[in-house]
Parts: sequence; C-alpha cells; structure tokens
Amino acid sequence: MERQSELVHHPHSNEQIRTEDYIAGLAKGLALLEAFGIDRQRLNVTQVAERTGISRTAARRYLKTLKFLGYLETDEHYFWLTHRVLRFSSSYLSSAHLPKVAQSFLNLLCAQTTLTFSIVVLDDHEVVPIARSYLPQQDNLRVSPYGMHLGNRLPAHATSTGKVLLSTLTLDDQIQWIRRYGLKRLTSYTMIDESIFLKTLKQISLSDYCLSKEEHELGVIAIAVPVLNAQGKAIAALNCMSQTNRVQESYLIDQVLPLLRNTANELRNII
Repeated sequence: MERQSELVHHPHSNEQIRTEDYIAGLAKGLALLEAFGIDRQRLNVTQVAERTGISRTAARRYLKTLKFLGYLETDEHYFWLTHRVLRFSSSYLSSAHLPKVAQSFLNLLCAQTTLTFSIVVLDDHEVVPIARSYLPQQDNLRVSPYGMHLGNRLPAHATSTGKVLLSTLTLDDQIQWIRRYGLKRLTSYTMIDESIFLKTLKQISLSDYCLSKEEHELGVIAIAVPVLNAQGKAIAALNCMSQTNRVQESYLIDQVLPLLRNTANELRNII
C-alpha cells in the first residue's frame, strides 16, 4: 500500500505542500531576507538568528551566501539589503495585472480631485501599495505620506486599506490575526483595544468603507473601499488620502467615496 505523503502547513495561510516537495533551505533563506524591514534595516548575525529562529551558525552561513550572491552588503558586523532585491519588485510590477489596469483609473481620480490614490494589498500584518496615482503637473498639490511609495509596507491595523481588507475576514480569522500580530500604538489615535478594533471591523464590513484619521501618521486622513474580483473576493483596497488641514471628513465621504466605489466596480469588471 502506497504511503500517504506528509504535508507541511504554512503558519500564516491555508497553503500546504508535500514534505518531499518542500525545500527547507530555500524557505530559511527567504525568511532571512524578510527579516530586514523598515524597523530594522541593518542586522547582525545574532539579530537575524533571533528573528528567523535559526542558529547563529546557520544564520552566518545564509548571510555570507546572500552577500556572495549580491543580495546583501556588509561592514563585517552588520548586513543590509542591496538594490539587487528590487529585481523581484520590478518583475512583479511589470507583469502583475492589477497594477497595470488600475494605473489609468488612479490617475483619473487624481486629476478629478488633486488628491492621492493608491491600490494596496494585504500581506500578513502589513499592507503594500502596488499602484499609486501620478500626475507630474499636480505633484506639488498632493500629500505624499510617509511610506506610501510602491512596495513599502505599512501596519495594516492602523491604515484605512488594512482595516477594509481585515473586515472581509471571518471573526475567527480576525481574532487570530490580532493575537498573532497585535495592535501596536503608532500615534495617540491608533486603535489598540481588541474589542473596539473588532467592533470597528464589523462596522466597516457593514458600510463597505473605512475612514482612518491620523492612526498611522499625524496630519493624514484616508478613506478606502475593497476591490473585489469576479467571484466577490476582496483582493485589494482602493484608497484616497490627504492632509487633515486640507480636506474634511464630510468631503471624503460625500464626494470621494462615490468615486472610489464606482472605480472599484469598474475594476471588478476587468480583473
């Protein structure tokens, strides 16, 4: 009788793979690259070992190998990423369907309102902008909040896009997400109480939009709606952001929200 293959389950998703197909060394190498982030751009061997759960000896070998391959640079004490890692993001942005089809819509929204618009996806505990409005002649009029350049990672719990996407999860998944990642305070307006956060997600789910004010960055207000695919699954969020001293909440809800919803519906028909 043929022996049934054992499976490796991804800790943060529903993905699974047969043990014989899983390359642990590759997974560890990628986990090591992911250990570098906005909060820690330079890491030594000990810090990498702590962040990835591998031994210092193994961490040193992986770091040395990635340095040899050109993905890391070092001063013999700390390591940091090189521009070579941008090959992955450039390849994704040039081949992925959603950023391509969304760009003209984002630019049109920007031209209509002189505000900043973006398409954002959820990745574990963070959201990542994959497309952003761009009109050179109006660039001086638009707010460019910290971290809103393409590919940067922002904490999902403190952003309009993150909360919109989290609101599409089941309650059990939302609770697991909070327990796994927590609700870190970033400003005095960040929601850090679990029960209040869950109630907010329920309200967002019912209203189908999220307004977030100064939760991630002081002086910035944003509104977001989900972007659904043909099957009705939320695959991204569409948002608009501005400075709090430039627009009122009422303007975003009365004037911008209908534009966001119309654009999200148009995107659903072509993605």
